Amino acid sequence: MSSSGYSDLREKLQSLSREPPPPAAMKKRKQPASDTEEEEEGAASDAEGEEEEARKVRSGIRQVRLFSPEECSRIEAKIDEVVSRAEKGLYREHTVDRAPLRNKYFFGEGYTYGAQLQKRGPGQERLYPKGEVDEIPEWVHELVIRRLVEKRVIPEGFVNSAVINDYQPGGCIVSHVDPIHIFERPIVSVSFFSDSALCFGCKFQFKPIRVSEPVLFLPVRRGSVTVLSGYAADDITHCIRPQDIKERRAVVILRKTRTEAPRLETKSLGSSSHPERLSGSNRQHILKPKRSHRKADPDAAHRPRVLEMDKEENRRSVLLPKPRRRSNFSSENYWRRPYDYVDSYTDTGEDEDSPARKVKMRRH
Repeated sequence: MSSSGYSDLREKLQSLSREPPPPAAMKKRKQPASDTEEEEEGAASDAEGEEEEARKVRSGIRQVRLFSPEECSRIEAKIDEVVSRAEKGLYREHTVDRAPLRNKYFFGEGYTYGAQLQKRGPGQERLYPKGEVDEIPEWVHELVIRRLVEKRVIPEGFVNSAVINDYQPGGCIVSHVDPIHIFERPIVSVSFFSDSALCFGCKFQFKPIRVSEPVLFLPVRRGSVTVLSGYAADDITHCIRPQDIKERRAVVILRKTRTEAPRLETKSLGSSSHPERLSGSNRQHILKPKRSHRKADPDAAHRPRVLEMDKEENRRSVLLPKPRRRSNFSSENYWRRPYDYVDSYTDTGEDEDSPARKVKMRRH
Protein backbone atom coordinates (compact mmCIF):
# COMPACT_ATOMS: atom_id res chain seq x y z
CA MET A 1 0.00 0.00 0.00
CA SER A 2 1.28 3.43 -0.82
CA SER A 3 1.88 6.15 1.77
CA SER A 4 -1.28 7.94 0.66
CA GLY A 5 -3.49 5.05 1.92
CA TYR A 6 -4.69 3.92 -1.53
CA SER A 7 -3.82 0.43 -2.86
CA ASP A 8 -4.93 1.24 -6.37
CA LEU A 9 -4.59 4.44 -8.40
CA ARG A 10 -8.19 4.03 -9.63
CA GLU A 11 -9.47 4.28 -6.03
CA LYS A 12 -7.62 7.58 -5.57
CA LEU A 13 -9.10 9.07 -8.77
CA GLN A 14 -12.63 8.04 -7.75
CA SER A 15 -12.13 9.60 -4.31
CA LEU A 16 -10.97 12.88 -5.80
CA SER A 17 -13.99 13.00 -8.12
CA ARG A 18 -16.31 12.80 -5.05
CA GLU A 19 -14.60 15.71 -3.22
CA PRO A 20 -16.13 19.25 -3.62
CA PRO A 21 -14.26 21.47 -6.10
CA PRO A 22 -12.08 24.29 -4.76
CA PRO A 23 -13.75 27.73 -4.37
CA ALA A 24 -12.06 29.22 -7.46
CA ALA A 25 -13.47 26.50 -9.68
CA MET A 26 -16.99 26.99 -8.28
CA LYS A 27 -17.18 30.59 -9.53
CA LYS A 28 -19.22 30.83 -12.67
CA ARG A 29 -17.38 32.48 -15.48
CA LYS A 30 -18.91 35.83 -16.37
CA GLN A 31 -20.45 35.77 -19.81
CA PRO A 32 -19.70 38.70 -22.09
CA ALA A 33 -22.57 41.15 -22.55
CA SER A 34 -24.55 40.86 -25.75
CA ASP A 35 -24.29 43.49 -28.51
CA THR A 36 -27.69 44.84 -27.49
CA GLU A 37 -26.64 45.23 -23.86
CA GLU A 38 -23.43 46.97 -24.90
CA GLU A 39 -25.38 49.34 -27.13
CA GLU A 40 -27.82 50.11 -24.32
CA GLU A 41 -24.97 50.78 -21.90
CA GLY A 42 -23.29 53.02 -24.48
CA ALA A 43 -26.51 54.92 -25.12
CA ALA A 44 -27.04 55.43 -21.40
CA SER A 45 -23.47 56.68 -21.02
CA ASP A 46 -23.92 59.09 -23.95
CA ALA A 47 -27.17 60.39 -22.48
CA GLU A 48 -25.49 61.01 -19.14
CA GLY A 49 -22.63 62.80 -20.88
CA GLU A 50 -25.00 65.00 -22.87
CA GLU A 51 -26.98 65.89 -19.76
CA GLU A 52 -23.77 66.83 -17.95
CA GLU A 53 -22.74 68.93 -20.95
CA ALA A 54 -26.12 70.67 -20.99
CA ARG A 55 -25.82 71.37 -17.27
CA LYS A 56 -22.45 73.04 -17.80
CA VAL A 57 -23.89 75.18 -20.59
CA ARG A 58 -26.85 76.28 -18.44
CA SER A 59 -24.45 77.33 -15.69
CA GLY A 60 -23.04 80.01 -18.01
CA ILE A 61 -26.39 81.44 -19.19
CA ARG A 62 -28.48 84.18 -17.67
CA GLN A 63 -31.74 85.37 -19.21
CA VAL A 64 -33.80 88.41 -18.20
CA ARG A 65 -37.04 89.72 -19.70
CA LEU A 66 -36.49 93.49 -19.63
CA PHE A 67 -38.24 95.19 -22.53
CA SER A 68 -42.01 95.56 -22.84
CA PRO A 69 -43.77 95.22 -26.21
CA GLU A 70 -44.02 99.03 -26.40
CA GLU A 71 -40.31 99.44 -25.71
CA CYS A 72 -39.53 96.73 -28.26
CA SER A 73 -41.57 98.55 -30.92
CA ARG A 74 -39.65 101.77 -30.28
CA ILE A 75 -36.28 100.03 -30.57
CA GLU A 76 -37.40 98.09 -33.66
CA ALA A 77 -38.26 101.37 -35.37
CA LYS A 78 -34.69 102.50 -34.70
CA ILE A 79 -33.34 99.26 -36.19
CA ASP A 80 -35.39 99.95 -39.32
CA GLU A 81 -33.73 103.35 -39.51
CA VAL A 82 -30.32 101.66 -39.41
CA VAL A 83 -31.35 99.39 -42.29
CA SER A 84 -32.63 102.39 -44.28
CA ARG A 85 -29.40 104.35 -43.76
CA ALA A 86 -27.37 101.35 -44.88
CA GLU A 87 -29.49 101.02 -48.02
CA LYS A 88 -28.70 104.65 -48.82
CA GLY A 89 -24.97 104.09 -48.34
CA LEU A 90 -24.70 106.46 -45.38
CA TYR A 91 -22.42 104.25 -43.29
CA ARG A 92 -18.71 103.61 -43.58
CA GLU A 93 -17.55 100.67 -45.66
CA HIS A 94 -16.83 98.27 -42.81
CA THR A 95 -19.96 99.13 -40.81
CA VAL A 96 -22.18 96.97 -43.02
CA ASP A 97 -21.60 93.29 -43.78
CA ARG A 98 -24.16 91.48 -45.92
CA ALA A 99 -24.78 87.74 -46.11
CA PRO A 100 -27.65 85.64 -47.52
CA LEU A 101 -30.76 86.25 -45.41
CA ARG A 102 -28.74 88.11 -42.74
CA ASN A 103 -27.16 91.55 -42.54
CA LYS A 104 -24.70 92.64 -39.87
CA TYR A 105 -24.08 96.22 -38.75
CA PHE A 106 -20.92 96.99 -36.72
CA PHE A 107 -20.79 100.02 -34.43
CA GLY A 108 -17.98 101.20 -32.17
CA GLU A 109 -15.67 98.31 -33.10
CA GLY A 110 -15.71 95.95 -36.08
CA TYR A 111 -13.59 92.93 -36.84
CA THR A 112 -12.64 90.65 -39.71
CA TYR A 113 -13.97 87.10 -39.77
CA GLY A 114 -14.95 84.34 -42.16
CA ALA A 115 -14.27 85.09 -45.82
CA GLN A 116 -12.57 88.36 -44.86
CA LEU A 117 -9.64 86.59 -43.20
CA GLN A 118 -6.38 86.33 -45.13
CA LYS A 119 -5.47 83.28 -43.05
CA ARG A 120 -8.40 81.09 -42.10
CA GLY A 121 -9.01 79.53 -38.71
CA PRO A 122 -9.79 80.31 -35.07
CA GLY A 123 -7.69 83.06 -33.56
CA GLN A 124 -7.11 84.85 -36.87
CA GLU A 125 -9.83 87.47 -36.36
CA ARG A 126 -8.61 91.08 -36.16
CA LEU A 127 -10.19 94.36 -35.10
CA TYR A 128 -10.40 97.05 -37.76
CA PRO A 129 -8.29 100.17 -37.18
CA LYS A 130 -9.97 102.81 -35.06
CA GLY A 131 -12.53 104.84 -37.01
CA GLU A 132 -13.21 102.23 -39.69
CA VAL A 133 -16.79 101.65 -38.48
CA ASP A 134 -19.41 104.15 -37.31
CA GLU A 135 -19.83 105.06 -33.66
CA ILE A 136 -22.50 103.37 -31.55
CA PRO A 137 -25.79 105.21 -32.27
CA GLU A 138 -27.09 107.35 -29.44
CA TRP A 139 -30.37 105.45 -29.34
CA VAL A 140 -28.48 102.23 -28.48
CA HIS A 141 -26.97 103.97 -25.46
CA GLU A 142 -30.25 105.56 -24.38
CA LEU A 143 -32.75 102.77 -25.07
CA VAL A 144 -30.72 99.59 -24.58
CA ILE A 145 -27.39 99.99 -22.76
CA ARG A 146 -28.68 102.38 -20.08
CA ARG A 147 -31.48 99.95 -19.23
CA LEU A 148 -29.01 97.09 -18.83
CA VAL A 149 -26.81 99.18 -16.56
CA GLU A 150 -29.80 100.19 -14.41
CA LYS A 151 -30.77 96.54 -13.97
CA ARG A 152 -27.14 95.65 -13.18
CA VAL A 153 -26.84 93.27 -16.08
CA ILE A 154 -23.60 95.01 -17.12
CA PRO A 155 -21.44 97.64 -15.40
CA GLU A 156 -21.29 101.26 -16.46
CA GLY A 157 -18.88 101.81 -19.36
CA PHE A 158 -18.62 98.12 -20.23
CA VAL A 159 -19.86 98.27 -23.84
CA ASN A 160 -17.67 99.63 -26.63
CA SER A 161 -18.92 97.36 -29.43
CA ALA A 162 -22.52 97.01 -30.61
CA VAL A 163 -23.55 94.76 -33.48
CA ILE A 164 -27.02 94.46 -34.99
CA ASN A 165 -27.79 91.18 -36.76
CA ASP A 166 -30.91 91.41 -38.91
CA TYR A 167 -32.28 88.02 -40.03
CA GLN A 168 -34.85 87.15 -42.65
CA PRO A 169 -36.80 83.85 -42.42
CA GLY A 170 -34.41 80.96 -42.92
CA GLY A 171 -31.32 83.02 -42.03
CA CYS A 172 -28.65 81.59 -39.78
CA ILE A 173 -25.22 81.90 -38.19
CA VAL A 174 -23.18 78.70 -38.12
CA SER A 175 -21.64 77.25 -34.97
CA HIS A 176 -18.88 79.45 -33.56
CA VAL A 177 -17.33 80.86 -30.41
CA ASP A 178 -17.11 84.65 -30.14
CA PRO A 179 -13.35 85.26 -30.53
CA ILE A 180 -11.86 84.93 -27.06
CA HIS A 181 -8.80 86.99 -28.01
CA ILE A 182 -11.05 89.84 -29.22
CA PHE A 183 -13.89 90.09 -26.70
CA GLU A 184 -14.09 90.03 -22.94
CA ARG A 185 -16.90 88.18 -21.22
CA PRO A 186 -19.86 88.28 -20.80
CA ILE A 187 -21.48 88.39 -24.25
CA VAL A 188 -24.83 90.21 -24.03
CA SER A 189 -27.58 90.04 -26.67
CA VAL A 190 -31.07 91.54 -26.81
CA SER A 191 -33.71 90.09 -29.17
CA PHE A 192 -36.33 91.97 -31.17
CA PHE A 193 -39.13 91.55 -33.76
CA SER A 194 -39.89 87.88 -33.00
CA ASP A 195 -39.11 84.87 -30.80
CA SER A 196 -36.31 82.52 -31.80
CA ALA A 197 -33.77 80.17 -30.24
CA LEU A 198 -30.06 79.89 -29.55
CA CYS A 199 -28.55 76.41 -29.90
CA PHE A 200 -25.33 75.06 -28.41
CA GLY A 201 -23.04 72.30 -29.67
CA CYS A 202 -24.59 71.89 -33.13
CA LYS A 203 -22.84 70.57 -36.21
CA PHE A 204 -23.65 72.08 -39.62
CA GLN A 205 -23.63 70.29 -42.96
CA PHE A 206 -24.29 71.79 -46.38
CA LYS A 207 -25.75 71.03 -49.83
CA PRO A 208 -28.44 71.03 -48.54
CA ILE A 209 -27.94 72.86 -45.28
CA ARG A 210 -28.87 70.82 -42.21
CA VAL A 211 -28.02 70.95 -38.54
CA SER A 212 -27.55 68.23 -35.91
CA GLU A 213 -29.47 68.13 -32.66
CA PRO A 214 -28.12 70.64 -30.13
CA VAL A 215 -26.64 69.88 -26.75
CA LEU A 216 -28.92 72.64 -25.44
CA PHE A 217 -31.87 74.40 -27.08
CA LEU A 218 -32.43 77.83 -25.52
CA PRO A 219 -35.66 79.70 -26.39
CA VAL A 220 -35.05 83.42 -26.89
CA ARG A 221 -38.10 85.68 -26.58
CA ARG A 222 -38.68 89.10 -28.05
CA GLY A 223 -37.52 91.72 -25.55
CA SER A 224 -35.35 89.29 -23.58
CA VAL A 225 -31.69 89.68 -22.66
CA THR A 226 -29.32 86.69 -22.91
CA VAL A 227 -25.96 86.81 -21.12
CA LEU A 228 -23.26 84.23 -21.95
CA SER A 229 -20.19 83.64 -19.82
CA GLY A 230 -18.03 80.77 -18.58
CA TYR A 231 -18.63 77.40 -20.23
CA ALA A 232 -21.46 78.67 -22.47
CA ALA A 233 -19.28 81.42 -23.93
CA ASP A 234 -15.87 79.75 -24.13
CA ASP A 235 -16.10 75.95 -24.20
CA ILE A 236 -18.92 75.16 -26.59
CA THR A 237 -20.11 76.61 -29.88
CA HIS A 238 -23.43 78.40 -30.33
CA CYS A 239 -25.44 79.09 -33.45
CA ILE A 240 -28.73 80.27 -34.95
CA ARG A 241 -30.37 77.50 -36.99
CA PRO A 242 -32.37 78.26 -40.16
CA GLN A 243 -35.44 76.41 -38.85
CA ASP A 244 -35.56 78.66 -35.77
CA ILE A 245 -35.94 81.89 -37.78
CA LYS A 246 -39.55 81.71 -38.91
CA GLU A 247 -40.09 85.48 -39.03
CA ARG A 248 -37.83 88.48 -39.30
CA ARG A 249 -35.68 88.71 -36.20
CA ALA A 250 -33.01 91.19 -35.05
CA VAL A 251 -30.55 90.97 -32.19
CA VAL A 252 -28.38 93.69 -30.66
CA ILE A 253 -25.10 92.19 -29.43
CA LEU A 254 -23.21 94.22 -26.84
CA ARG A 255 -19.57 93.42 -26.05
CA LYS A 256 -16.32 94.88 -24.77
CA THR A 257 -13.11 94.43 -26.75
CA ARG A 258 -9.92 93.42 -24.98
CA THR A 259 -7.24 96.09 -24.70
CA GLU A 260 -4.66 93.64 -26.09
CA ALA A 261 -6.88 92.46 -28.97
CA PRO A 262 -4.94 92.36 -32.29
CA ARG A 263 -5.83 95.10 -34.75
CA LEU A 264 -5.26 95.49 -38.47
CA GLU A 265 -2.96 98.27 -39.66
CA THR A 266 -4.60 101.04 -41.66
CA LYS A 267 -2.27 100.54 -44.62
CA SER A 268 -3.38 96.91 -44.96
CA LEU A 269 -6.93 98.00 -45.78
CA GLY A 270 -6.00 100.08 -48.82
CA SER A 271 -7.32 103.45 -49.88
CA SER A 272 -10.93 102.23 -49.98
CA SER A 273 -10.95 102.09 -46.17
CA HIS A 274 -10.99 105.88 -45.96
CA PRO A 275 -14.06 107.03 -47.88
CA GLU A 276 -13.99 110.38 -46.09
CA ARG A 277 -10.87 111.22 -48.16
CA LEU A 278 -12.83 110.73 -51.37
CA SER A 279 -15.57 112.87 -52.82
CA GLY A 280 -18.55 112.78 -55.15
CA SER A 281 -19.65 109.58 -56.86
CA ASN A 282 -16.46 107.72 -55.84
CA ARG A 283 -17.28 108.22 -52.15
CA GLN A 284 -20.84 107.00 -52.67
CA HIS A 285 -19.56 103.92 -54.48
CA ILE A 286 -17.16 103.07 -51.64
CA LEU A 287 -19.76 103.60 -48.96
CA LYS A 288 -22.40 101.48 -50.66
CA PRO A 289 -21.81 97.89 -49.55
CA LYS A 290 -22.45 94.96 -51.82
CA ARG A 291 -26.09 93.94 -51.70
CA SER A 292 -27.56 90.49 -51.77
CA HIS A 293 -30.43 90.08 -54.26
CA ARG A 294 -31.75 86.97 -52.55
CA LYS A 295 -35.37 87.19 -51.48
CA ALA A 296 -36.55 85.85 -48.17
CA ASP A 297 -38.65 82.69 -48.44
CA PRO A 298 -41.20 82.47 -45.57
CA ASP A 299 -41.05 78.67 -45.69
CA ALA A 300 -37.28 78.45 -45.98
CA ALA A 301 -36.84 77.44 -42.35
CA HIS A 302 -38.96 74.33 -42.93
CA ARG A 303 -37.70 73.48 -46.43
CA PRO A 304 -33.92 73.83 -46.21
CA ARG A 305 -33.39 72.33 -49.66
CA VAL A 306 -34.84 75.43 -51.30
CA LEU A 307 -32.76 77.97 -49.39
CA GLU A 308 -31.36 80.48 -51.85
CA MET A 309 -27.78 79.88 -50.71
CA ASP A 310 -28.15 76.18 -51.58
CA LYS A 311 -29.44 77.05 -55.05
CA GLU A 312 -26.39 79.18 -55.68
CA GLU A 313 -24.04 76.50 -54.38
CA ASN A 314 -25.67 73.97 -56.71
CA ARG A 315 -25.23 76.30 -59.68
CA ARG A 316 -21.57 76.78 -58.83
CA SER A 317 -20.98 73.05 -58.49
CA VAL A 318 -21.96 72.59 -62.15
CA LEU A 319 -19.52 75.23 -63.40
CA LEU A 320 -16.59 74.87 -61.04
CA PRO A 321 -14.18 71.99 -60.31
CA LYS A 322 -14.59 70.17 -57.05
CA PRO A 323 -13.16 72.48 -54.37
CA ARG A 324 -10.73 71.59 -51.63
CA ARG A 325 -12.43 70.54 -48.39
CA ARG A 326 -11.90 72.35 -45.11
CA SER A 327 -12.63 71.08 -41.65
CA ASN A 328 -12.25 73.68 -38.90
CA PHE A 329 -13.59 77.24 -38.87
CA SER A 330 -14.89 79.64 -36.29
CA SER A 331 -16.43 81.93 -38.89
CA GLU A 332 -20.04 82.95 -38.55
CA ASN A 333 -20.62 82.68 -42.32
CA TYR A 334 -17.63 80.89 -43.86
CA TRP A 335 -19.84 79.35 -46.56
CA ARG A 336 -20.14 82.70 -48.31
CA ARG A 337 -16.93 82.22 -50.33
CA PRO A 338 -17.70 80.45 -53.65
CA TYR A 339 -14.61 78.24 -53.65
CA ASP A 340 -14.65 77.14 -49.99
CA TYR A 341 -17.21 74.39 -49.64
CA VAL A 342 -17.24 72.32 -46.49
CA ASP A 343 -19.25 69.20 -45.85
CA SER A 344 -19.30 69.37 -42.10
CA TYR A 345 -18.24 71.72 -39.37
CA THR A 346 -17.45 71.49 -35.68
CA ASP A 347 -15.61 74.32 -33.96
CA THR A 348 -14.16 74.47 -30.47
CA GLY A 349 -12.85 78.01 -30.56
CA GLU A 350 -9.26 76.69 -30.28
CA ASP A 351 -6.46 75.93 -32.71
CA GLU A 352 -6.51 72.58 -34.50
CA ASP A 353 -3.54 71.26 -32.49
CA SER A 354 -4.94 72.41 -29.16
CA PRO A 355 -5.75 69.69 -26.61
CA ALA A 356 -9.02 71.44 -25.78
CA ARG A 357 -12.17 69.34 -25.73
CA LYS A 358 -14.20 69.07 -28.91
CA VAL A 359 -17.94 68.73 -28.91
CA LYS A 360 -19.04 65.21 -29.82
CA MET A 361 -22.34 65.10 -31.66
CA ARG A 362 -24.50 62.30 -32.97
CA ARG A 363 -24.82 61.99 -36.74
CA HIS A 364 -28.27 62.44 -38.31
